[in-house]
Amino acid sequence: MEGDFVIACDTDVVLDDVVLGKPADQDEARAYLDRMSGRAHTVMSGLVVVADGEERVGVEKTTVVFKELSEAEKERYVRFGEWEGRSGGYAIQTLGSSLVERVEGSVSNVVGLPVGLLAELAPELFERA
Repeated sequence: MEGDFVIACDTDVVLDDVVLGKPADQDEARAYLDRMSGRAHTVMSGLVVVADGEERVGVEKTTVVFKELSEAEKERYVRFGEWEGRSGGYAIQTLGSSLVERVEGSVSNVVGLPVGLLAELAPELFERA
């Protein structure tokens, strides 16, 4: 229908050219934290907007650098359970922000919806009537 929008987005974490999906369990979540501790990784989101039958596609990349994590920090985060269902095993918008030293690029991309890219692909969504 005219004026209808469909927005689809999926986000993955890439470290050393390996996609870190959603950890299956606490052991895998801890292994992800061990691998990312003190290092940079890339958060990539693919975004598709279909507007009035026209498909618009884009990719956003953000570099996230984790601080060097202590064993206590890793254990606290794993026990907190926020890693469940999260690519790379963390969520930057809550306790996961305590793992991060710096972000280079779009924070909204790391959260899971690259708002700047969405505004590029569908500027009409951000216009006032």
